Amino acid sequence: MTNELIALGGAFVAAGLLARLGGRIGLPTIPFFMAAGIITGPRTPGLVLVSDEVQIELFASVGLILLLFHLGLEFSLGDLTSGGTKLLRAGGSYLVLHMAGGLVLGFLMGWGTKESFVIAGVVGISSSAIVTKLLVELKRLANRETGMILGIIVFQDVFMALYLAMLQPILRGAEGAGEMLFEFGRAFLFLIVLLAITRYGARYVGRMLDSEDDELLTVLFVGFAILIGGIAEEFGVSNAIGALMAGLLVAETSVAPRVERLVLPLRDAFAAVFFFAFGLTIDPGEVSSVAVIVGIAVVATIAMSVLAGIIGARVYGFGKRAAANAGLTLLGRGEFSLILATFAVAAGVDARIAPFTALYVLVLAVLGPLLASESHLLARILPERLFERRISAIEGM
Repeated sequence: MTNELIALGGAFVAAGLLARLGGRIGLPTIPFFMAAGIITGPRTPGLVLVSDEVQIELFASVGLILLLFHLGLEFSLGDLTSGGTKLLRAGGSYLVLHMAGGLVLGFLMGWGTKESFVIAGVVGISSSAIVTKLLVELKRLANRETGMILGIIVFQDVFMALYLAMLQPILRGAEGAGEMLFEFGRAFLFLIVLLAITRYGARYVGRMLDSEDDELLTVLFVGFAILIGGIAEEFGVSNAIGALMAGLLVAETSVAPRVERLVLPLRDAFAAVFFFAFGLTIDPGEVSSVAVIVGIAVVATIAMSVLAGIIGARVYGFGKRAAANAGLTLLGRGEFSLILATFAVAAGVDARIAPFTALYVLVLAVLGPLLASESHLLARILPERLFERRISAIEGM
């Protein structure tokens, strides 16, 4: 179909209907949005709603920007700094284990340096949306380990911003260490400038956006998020990270609570188009070529996540039940993995990256909630001696 309105409307309807079916069996919406793009795209037989992803490319970009903008709104530097060394050790352990494992997996599979760094990010970053939703659905918000889990998510979000900035020159094929350092330095400088504005200029941004009329406020903050995303691209930073920083900035203003309420329906609608558009890039025929690699990655991710949960529980002085809950709750992969894969596809890396990421996210989207809901079974087999010393030390203080 060449009509862009039909393509966009079809994307919304197909994504919504398929995700509604998934919701009835308790699964996250993200993989179903993606599956809708695969099923109704040009690479599968049958009804083709969107013949070329370019037809909805701009709307997908807006979805990505609103997704990261809202994440920035929810992010609090206070949450990160209040965690202190405990959060640094627990969050750092989680990232090191998973990203090192992803990097090794990429090289062992014979993929190049670019692809391996992408796989490291895909494997290493949990989905904030899926993890948070899972905590709510399992009624674990009041659990003692939940603060640690959310802290690790925040830690990963911050790292993701820096990682994407570092990955941009690698994916673009910067020639030599000098050019790579220049591009990374330019991107890093842009992030520092935005952080400085967040610290010292938020009140001026708040005045610019402030309006008693919700309609005008919506127009202003959407325009602001897209504008900062576009400026970020000009400085060699992804528009996603620019939007994240814009959200961080708005979070420090007096209008932040209203913006967070108003952006939610826009974020949900246009983010669905982003995930749908990623599905359009997947050729189902290529999935079989990465099935074994995905299987290895899933098993490795589960093992590393459990190990990271044990390390985190020991750092915080928790028991084995908390370790099992943390390790299995953090399994979910989603928006960040797909963002990295999208950038990789745009950069022209190995075509297997897209089907690998799609299948990996889909498998963990199904396994993650199932394993997390039965985490008590894992807690039973974890050796008590791993936690006794830490618990005794806490009780003796």
